[in-house]
Amino acid sequence: MDEETVKRPKAHEIGMMLDALSVSELEERIAVLEGEIARLRAAIAAKGDSRKAAEAAFKL
Repeated sequence: MDEETVKRPKAHEIGMMLDALSVSELEERIAVLEGEIARLRAAIAAKGDSRKAAEAAFKL
């Protein structure tokens, strides 16, 4: 099979088969997932900051 006939998903799905992916494709997916982890951590931090601000406002 040539590269064009192998259909690879554009996004990573948790639990998907990894056998058909090359090392570089696996590394790319790791980078994408690490970026998503950073984005999720930033959202958690922002929610924590919003909560702290709300708690401070109601303690007046």
